[in-house]
Amino acid sequence: MQTADPAGVAYTRILLKLSGEALLGHQEYGIDPMVVNSIAREIVTVRNWGVSVAVVVGGGNIFRGAAAASRGMDRATADYMGMLATVMNGLALQDAIEILGVQTRVMTGIEMDKVAEPFIRRRAERHLEKDRVVILVAGTGNPYFTTDTAAALRAIELHADVVLKATKVDGVFEYDPLENPSARRFSTLDYMEALSRELQVMDGTALSLLKDNGLPIVVFNLAPGNIERVVRGEQIGTLIAANVQAVLAGVE
Repeated sequence: MQTADPAGVAYTRILLKLSGEALLGHQEYGIDPMVVNSIAREIVTVRNWGVSVAVVVGGGNIFRGAAAASRGMDRATADYMGMLATVMNGLALQDAIEILGVQTRVMTGIEMDKVAEPFIRRRAERHLEKDRVVILVAGTGNPYFTTDTAAALRAIELHADVVLKATKVDGVFEYDPLENPSARRFSTLDYMEALSRELQVMDGTALSLLKDNGLPIVVFNLAPGNIERVVRGEQIGTLIAANVQAVLAGVE
């Protein structure tokens, strides 16, 4: 049963992009149940505020197609293997959410009827209308496309208000903050600035798709409580949108 959030929410329908690495916790490989349970609790919280939630999950904690391709594996084969890894993560997230009493549907870009529904846009919209959390796996179902591109595509198809990209860092930086701790963070960015600077917010295909459709992105650190904070409209991470004024003045 949904309950109103007394503080109000900034978005009524979100597409949450989770990398596979987000599920690692402090492990080097696989899925940390404590991390998955924490993410699930926040998803359930914002869903109970009346927010429609769709999630696109990556698979890099289990298998990275691009890395395997760089070592000589056929790229299409490697990408399909990576898609299968996202299905495993999606099922883990589904289990954690449903333990909390919220219905979910896992929808996949590659048909596998025994474990998930095929992605059909109108069916996915109907699930969201029925307050189910929709977990989208196997990317677009096609090799050579990243899960970032899948997130952009599904967000547009499902009429999301925003793409929330959860990462290991506090937003978008001028340089990699893990390699250069003095790198400055942008609080706001224009799409073109992000593309021209090659800031690695998302791959260029995903970012261009979001730009062409005017869909904003918030890049933020997946620390406990931050999904809820972003949905409430708190200014954390980096907001990327059209016509953001004085981009450089927004660098912290």
